[in-house]
Amino acid sequence: MDNRLFCFGLGYTGSALATAVVAAGWGVAGSCREPEARRRLAARGFEVALFDRQTPLAAERLEGCTHILVSVPPDAEGDAVCDALGEAIAGLEGLEWLGYLSTTGVYGDRRGGWVDEGSRRRPTGERSLWRRNAEDAWLGLWRRHGVPVHIFRLAGIYGPGRSQLDNAAQARRLDKPGQVFSRIHVDDIVTVLRASMAQPRPGRVYNVCDDEAAPPQDVVAFACELLGLPVPPLVPFATADLSPLARYFYADNKRVRNGRIKQELGVELKYPNYRAGLRAILDTSARR
Repeated sequence: MDNRLFCFGLGYTGSALATAVVAAGWGVAGSCREPEARRRLAARGFEVALFDRQTPLAAERLEGCTHILVSVPPDAEGDAVCDALGEAIAGLEGLEWLGYLSTTGVYGDRRGGWVDEGSRRRPTGERSLWRRNAEDAWLGLWRRHGVPVHIFRLAGIYGPGRSQLDNAAQARRLDKPGQVFSRIHVDDIVTVLRASMAQPRPGRVYNVCDDEAAPPQDVVAFACELLGLPVPPLVPFATADLSPLARYFYADNKRVRNGRIKQELGVELKYPNYRAGLRAILDTSARR
């Protein structure tokens, strides 16, 4: 049986995976929410359908899929894909792997402490609570029906066109002592997903992050230095004028262990820290 991937949510990460497996000879189809995005993806050769809670997707579109990626974010009602198509997915013949892209946000705030896949989930905010509930919904399909579900808890995603290099000139350096974030380059996400596809372990959870949780102000400074821009001064977090979303982003402080992707999947990160990742992005853009 030929490999065929369906990506629910052909966004930044889903498109990167789709591009990689197409190059390996796979068939790929997927979904997005907006007609304009559909046109752009179709121009790249992808078979794309519109899907959200108000726009159903016919279950027949999934027939023949050997692999499914779910990168559609949940909402207050739950996970739209699982709610609408979970039972249909459970009935698919030949499905070898399903990956759900979650977030390390499900661990909540640990005041800079370490978490691994065995750590209790203690989501701090509403969006992370939705993620935890979505994980439970997908793992429920695995337990009830044997759907080959794998959960990937992603750190902050960056890569070409989506990194600190893109807004370094306008960036601020917020000073919140002790605050660190974990990150992951999109290419390394693709490597992890493909490694899991090659050796499925249904029900397994993987943290997907690089080796170095780092203060966000350090990343801004490094990006500015790479671009030859002045490094902006530190602004105390407590007095900074921030949107509610930005303050929500800073609510969690933790370090995430990534040993499982290395030990079980044999993954060697191409970009083990933000410095390697940002340098590579800049080098690639300079060659174009």
